[in-house]
Amino acid sequence: MRRSWNAGFLRGVVQGVTEQKMRVDIWSDIACPWCYVGKARFDKAVSQFANGDQVEVRHRSFELDPGRAPNDIAPVVPMIAEKYGISVAQAQANEYKLGDLASAEGLEYQTEGRDHGSTFDLHRILHFAAEKGLEAEVWEAFYRANFAEEASLYDCGRIVEVAVAAGLDKDEVTAVLEDPAAYREAVKADEAEAAALGANGVPFFVIDGKYGVSGAQPTEVFGEILDKAWGERKPAIITVAGTDDAEACGPDGCAI
Repeated sequence: MRRSWNAGFLRGVVQGVTEQKMRVDIWSDIACPWCYVGKARFDKAVSQFANGDQVEVRHRSFELDPGRAPNDIAPVVPMIAEKYGISVAQAQANEYKLGDLASAEGLEYQTEGRDHGSTFDLHRILHFAAEKGLEAEVWEAFYRANFAEEASLYDCGRIVEVAVAAGLDKDEVTAVLEDPAAYREAVKADEAEAAALGANGVPFFVIDGKYGVSGAQPTEVFGEILDKAWGERKPAIITVAGTDDAEACGPDGCAI
């Protein structure tokens, strides 16, 4: 009986650890094409990971253009050309390359005609969606609307439309957008934490609170890190040789 009690205890320890989901925090911006591609690669790695059902993914806010006014909306290609000091032709060529990379991950990508604006309201809605248990759905919907669909996402009416299609309540989404303070501190707290971690670009992944991964890494790299992180969270129990009937005390008392 002592031996079965000890075995049951060990099984309980192992089960207790493995039942705790492995959390992955992903700092990203809806306007970031590498975040769009990187998230797809990471999701693919999770789908191939033996313990993928034990991975809990959380969106974390990061604005690439935090000072941008809400109504300052401009075409992507000229904006990129000006920001990085390249020609419009070079900026457009980069968009075509990104389109090819997105396609390789099974993603649609509008290489022409996209626009860019403030993503602050999008991040606020994502925090609201997390409270409603719809973070993943709204996150995916915003990415798709920004990169794969022709209609601009940088308009309150469009934000409401996309968020509602993803499962949120229209009146509640509208109320959040109409209240500038709603979830503002949540967005800023995420950004402050990213700064404290030394993340000055996105996507930025923190796996199980231990491994920081920067950029849209290949699926294989994400898979390797998931395996490593999962393996290291197992309890460090080492079985040593001994006799099966060594003296011990159990629930029924002590054998003499």
